[in-house]
Amino acid sequence: MAIDSKQAEAPFDRDRQANLRLRWAGHGMAGASFLYDAVAAELSERLSLVQRRFEIGLEIGGYDGRLARSASSQVETMIRMAPEPRWLAEAPLAVAGDDEWLPFRDDSLDLVLAPLTLHQTNDTPGAIAQIRRALRPDGLFLAALMGGETLSELRASLIAAEAEIYGGASPRVQPFIELRDAGALLQRTGFALPVIDQERQVVRYDTMFGLMADLRAMGMANSLLARSRKPVGRRLFLRAAELYAQRFSDADGRIRATFDIIFLSGWKPHESQQKPLAPGSAKASLADALKDRSGG
Repeated sequence: MAIDSKQAEAPFDRDRQANLRLRWAGHGMAGASFLYDAVAAELSERLSLVQRRFEIGLEIGGYDGRLARSASSQVETMIRMAPEPRWLAEAPLAVAGDDEWLPFRDDSLDLVLAPLTLHQTNDTPGAIAQIRRALRPDGLFLAALMGGETLSELRASLIAAEAEIYGGASPRVQPFIELRDAGALLQRTGFALPVIDQERQVVRYDTMFGLMADLRAMGMANSLLARSRKPVGRRLFLRAAELYAQRFSDADGRIRATFDIIFLSGWKPHESQQKPLAPGSAKASLADALKDRSGG
């Protein structure tokens, strides 16, 4: 399928994303919250390593608000922002808004948390630049987004099956950011002391259809503008499931699904901050970096 210039600039169908999020909010992830559970716990742990109190914090997205509640022990005023008001029903302070447009003044926030939202924005650099704008000097940005080889097995199986049956393939799994590009993105948007690392989770399923059911429950079904609108029959997905099982199954017959999670950390520049190390000279882990930063 040809992609016009508008699609190239804006890969996602935001209306479809809104509908997927409504389904997600309505069904409570239907037992498929394992990725968000892991990310919320990890970001909460990483924030706890910063021995500092924040006056005003913002969580973008966050599904059920557990990360915001955990962060409240370090934040005087915690605000939640999400596109679906039902996600915000129990939030003391909440703003219903789009994660591509932050309705906050310049230099008004001390902490921004973004768990598993930014990889589905049409202008991720712009969204992160807005976060930097809204942070006060020496404010902290912590985020997690899907990256790298996420769903690579599903992508390969669908492409192979569609090429075999129809002689060509349309995008059915979105591309995800690579680790090196995520690092460049933080630098490009002007964050100081950027720290980027990646964790990989491999989840196993009985069949490809179990994986696809979880993706629908998580609101991660195909929302690409360039996706094919032509109806396809069961034959495509049955063949893709066969190829998936042939190429990506373990000895017990269960298939593997890869999820790469990229964690980002950066500070809005302030004169009190230490000078960055020369490129390629960093040795510390993320935990060490946050501990060093908190003592400054």
